[in-house]
Amino acid sequence: MVADTPLSERVDNLVYEPAQVHEEGVDLTVSAIYRIAEPGRLDFGGDELEDADLEPVATEPRDPEDEYEWWNLEGGRYVCQYNEFLTSEEPLFVQPRNELLARGCSHPSLRVTSHLPLMPLSVADGGVHIKENARISTLSILESG
Repeated sequence: MVADTPLSERVDNLVYEPAQVHEEGVDLTVSAIYRIAEPGRLDFGGDELEDADLEPVATEPRDPEDEYEWWNLEGGRYVCQYNEFLTSEEPLFVQPRNELLARGCSHPSLRVTSHLPLMPLSVADGGVHIKENARISTLSILESG
């Protein structure tokens, strides 16, 4: 893919393109949230590298008529999975949306290529309620120079 390909064409499985695609980039939506049930392992050489065991956090309805449910998260650390997938291997940049930050949550900003990783999510002591498919991150073109 060439660098002048629109960012929206480098992302697949958008939930609702008119809300997700804007001048600053493409918003990414959350499809699953996990707790770390058992720790992973990281060593120097990689021979003992092991993924953490993740346990899905259940969603709950807020209203009986709601089509989507909510994650009711207490303060702490979680891992999020996105609905979207990258269709390009060009370097891109993921950062938390201001709306996430304003609610006492955060995740790292990072450079990505070829796939979107599971994203660590920090939630402040007061907790937060996140609706299924909420836009939590923004993907943008990595500026060179």
